[in-house]
Amino acid sequence: MTETPHPLPSTDPSSASSSSRAAELHSALDTVFDEVVEDLTSLVAIPSIAWPSFDPSHVAASADAVARLARDTGFTDVEVLTAATDSGEAGAPAVVARRDGPEGAPVVVLYAHHDVQPTGDEALWDTPPFVATRRGDRIFGRGAADDKAGILVHLTALRLLGDDLGVGVVLFVEGEEEAGSPSFRNFLRDHRERLAGDVIVVADSGNWQVGTPALTTSLRGMASLEFTVTTLDHAVHSGMYGGVVPDAALAMTKLLGTLHDDDGAVAVEGLRAEQSTDVDYGETALRRDSGVLDGVELIGRGPLASRMWTQPALTVIGLDLPHVDVSSNTLQHAVRAKLSIRIAPGDTPASALTAVKDHLRAHAPFGARVAFGAEEGGSPWCADLSDPVVGTAMEALTRGFGTDSVQIGLGGSIPFIADLLEEFPRASILVTGVEDPDARAHSANESLHVPDFRSAIVSEALLLEALGRGA
Repeated sequence: MTETPHPLPSTDPSSASSSSRAAELHSALDTVFDEVVEDLTSLVAIPSIAWPSFDPSHVAASADAVARLARDTGFTDVEVLTAATDSGEAGAPAVVARRDGPEGAPVVVLYAHHDVQPTGDEALWDTPPFVATRRGDRIFGRGAADDKAGILVHLTALRLLGDDLGVGVVLFVEGEEEAGSPSFRNFLRDHRERLAGDVIVVADSGNWQVGTPALTTSLRGMASLEFTVTTLDHAVHSGMYGGVVPDAALAMTKLLGTLHDDDGAVAVEGLRAEQSTDVDYGETALRRDSGVLDGVELIGRGPLASRMWTQPALTVIGLDLPHVDVSSNTLQHAVRAKLSIRIAPGDTPASALTAVKDHLRAHAPFGARVAFGAEEGGSPWCADLSDPVVGTAMEALTRGFGTDSVQIGLGGSIPFIADLLEEFPRASILVTGVEDPDARAHSANESLHVPDFRSAIVSEALLLEALGRGA
């Protein structure tokens, strides 16, 4: 790839051939779709959980399976590669496959990940988590949506186009995204020449709703912080000293209560927030999709979408207190907590962590001592909406789904996008995906909406064609 990006197109929505080409691709997909579902079923069957406490051989098997699928799709240059983490440990295997395009054509990097989240309590699943199970328009299974469907979107779009491809392609399927991508940055540096491209399509997001395609154009960043509140030099009997000695559990709960105001909005000064969004959620749909119980009020202020996309959020995700079943009549001398901080676009992890630490120090009750522990962070991201590639992608989604596409934000984070931009600052980043509000990624009964899966495949084929025409 040259240092100057290749010219890229903006498509003409009024083209008379647009709808007919989309129809041709949908028809071509009909002839191979059963095989695509079989391939997805085979991938779902591999419990490729990249967390350190799980068997790494499954992640290796998953990488090998993806590599075989890449070869079956026509890639001849396919490798399973790794890189070391910053601590020197071996990272999980990723698949990198390359296919050259015409001379002078842009190169498109197609990203997905083959690792998955743990299942959690399998009793909460209605079907076996590693058996892809079709029920109506949905396929259930861990990874069916996040993100093994993303792999098949890439490969099937290329399969539909065959040799009629006007771009070079790099397939990059990571193996540790759900574990925080600990070797990702080093992987990019170690294999930079193999991964370089003009456009990077990240298939790890979702759509606005079933049947309505979306391009994700903003992502909240994230940070996490562990801290300990201490009030005593040792635990003591609650009957002897309760009512006069402030224990750490009381101090911690009072301190945590200062993080939000009476509306449940974040009350930490210094965290950036925005209110505007292009679209907004209806409360009824949001309650249904999130599972909020009847009578439970929503928290925060402003448009619902802005509360999830462009405002910060603070969540207590860990609290070290004795389990109820083994608790005793004891005043705790110290309590540790872990916060998850979602950072609005325009903020930085360093600034957010500083703001939260300052708040915790200033609001510690009873003179309790606050000590900070492990922390991590990933930057938020906003797409460059003036980039013509964004318009090209929106048009491809509209044609592939047969419905106007929209731009959305994402409350969750994809921290590695900052790493991609650092290594490839001139590349256009497109964040797409197949999830919908009821996909339940990371939760029990994760599922893929099959009609949207089909439309996403056709949309990506149309995108690749459009990018090729601009070469």
